[in-house]
Amino acid sequence: MSTAILTGAPVAGSPLEGDLRELGFDVRSAVDAADAARLLAEVPAGRRVALVDARFVGHLHSLRLALTDPRFPAAAVTGALTAQPEARTALSRALATADAADGLPDAADGLPDAVAEALDAEGVSVHRPELGSLVASVPSSAQQRHEARAAVSAVDDEAVRLRTAVKSRDGFFTTYCISPYSRYLARWCARRGLTPNQVTTASLLTALIAAGCAATGDRLGFIAAGVLLLFSFVLDCTDGQLARYSLQYSTMGAWLDATFDRAKEYAYYAGLALGAARGGGHDDVWALALGAMVLQTVRHVVDFSFNEANHDATANTSPTAALSDKLDSVGWTVWARRMIVLPIGERWALIAVLTACATPRIVFWVLLIGCALAACYTTAGRVLRSLTRKARRTDRAAQALADLADSGPLAEGFAAAFRGVVRKLPGFAAPVIAAVGAAVMIATAAFVGWGSPWVCVAALIYAVLSGLAVARPLKGALDWLVPPLFRVGEYVAILVIAARSEVNGALPAAFGLVAAVAYHHYDTVYRIRGGSGAPPRALVRATGGHEGRALVVTLAAAALPTSGFTIALTVLAGALALLVLTESIRFWVSSHAPAVHDEGEPA
Repeated sequence: MSTAILTGAPVAGSPLEGDLRELGFDVRSAVDAADAARLLAEVPAGRRVALVDARFVGHLHSLRLALTDPRFPAAAVTGALTAQPEARTALSRALATADAADGLPDAADGLPDAVAEALDAEGVSVHRPELGSLVASVPSSAQQRHEARAAVSAVDDEAVRLRTAVKSRDGFFTTYCISPYSRYLARWCARRGLTPNQVTTASLLTALIAAGCAATGDRLGFIAAGVLLLFSFVLDCTDGQLARYSLQYSTMGAWLDATFDRAKEYAYYAGLALGAARGGGHDDVWALALGAMVLQTVRHVVDFSFNEANHDATANTSPTAALSDKLDSVGWTVWARRMIVLPIGERWALIAVLTACATPRIVFWVLLIGCALAACYTTAGRVLRSLTRKARRTDRAAQALADLADSGPLAEGFAAAFRGVVRKLPGFAAPVIAAVGAAVMIATAAFVGWGSPWVCVAALIYAVLSGLAVARPLKGALDWLVPPLFRVGEYVAILVIAARSEVNGALPAAFGLVAAVAYHHYDTVYRIRGGSGAPPRALVRATGGHEGRALVVTLAAAALPTSGFTIALTVLAGALALLVLTESIRFWVSSHAPAVHDEGEPA
């Protein structure tokens, strides 16, 4: 249990002690600063502790935001301060500093605010939540106390809590068709003790059932699949709203929310492909399903790479960014720009409606066209920003891009061999080299005969050029394009080779292989976002890196008969899935990364 220390003279009739107990705090009282220091020392080191001025008047949710958010080592509002175990030492020092400060009343009135100022002076980051219309005050007279209580009564903190449970920036469909009622579902879950992770899991199970309905191949199954997919999305919105409503943030929750979103969508693609094959038309749309998965994954890698490249850039002078900010100030353009990128809400609604009303082939073609247009729009805008932005990329950004590149032993070896050569190349060389390597491999696989050794030669050229692309730190204006270009090279090559084999089972096996590899790449992203760094190099080397996997697939196509090729893809997919899932689950279950919550992907 957390401990709250009330400081200063008690106030008759104050509900403060009851509010703190409702928030899960064991409440103790300190008569002066020295007594507060003694009580603080008695609290076990592994517990959260709070200092709260006994005169505090404010909303319960103000205290909740300041004292219970797990994401911040230290946080404060007027009259209340909290510290998690990692900030306890700094809190003790700040308390001693405040105790020694001149002018501090003996009764410790104002002690939490004084300690917060001492923490700031010491360089400790103290989070101060935005309260908006919520009240948090320490009145010093009866009149001020009466006014503060009137201000508290004038604002319904439960209404504020419900409103702020919804993301301030979301897609049109989510904002107007889901969030108006999903927030109440989030409150219902909170009052019954359900956690965001449980809701996330329920959303996954619902989507898997939807995929199973789609796999039946009949119209009733498709209608049920569309309805269940929409309900899965409602639950997907609810888990984040529940996390914000109850402040149940966690690194595990962010990882589950992000990876389950991909698992749900891609499992649904597989269900549609199975349903198309089993339906009356016996339509084979596995190539379209794999293409949709590849396109969506590459779009996300573009988002991640661009954001990481500019995470801590030292300047932002892009006129394109200025134009974007100007457009965001005009009402209708905000929604138009959010919808054109086909975010998850609009995308899932489109998939659900088309599943119920049309055929899987139409679903995939509309999805591919829509996502391709969205990808062109977002990527073009980011390229323009990068070209017109005068900024210095940091070592941290370059390392993040290198981790996202997922280079294996072959690329590492070629990078070491060509390090001296690349110093003479222009700044835009890395993405150009990566694009040429991907184009050579894909074009060769598409236009020479299936199983030709020339595809293996092209894959080796791809490995050489991949090493050349990452031989120097990725600090160029467009170097954030390197990881998505590697994803295009690997994923599309697997798709083309499997499609060219024209053997039953090759494309579903390729779908499973790309899904396993994509999981590895998403896992890398969320480790970096969680502040834990990329997966161990040993894991990356064991998976072969993007260039190693591409070479293995081309060798299997050249050396094995068509039936053996399908088996090889299946075995490779299973081995990779087992390897990356085992390491990923081990890491996230034991991770001590800072608590975060994913706010949703831009696409």
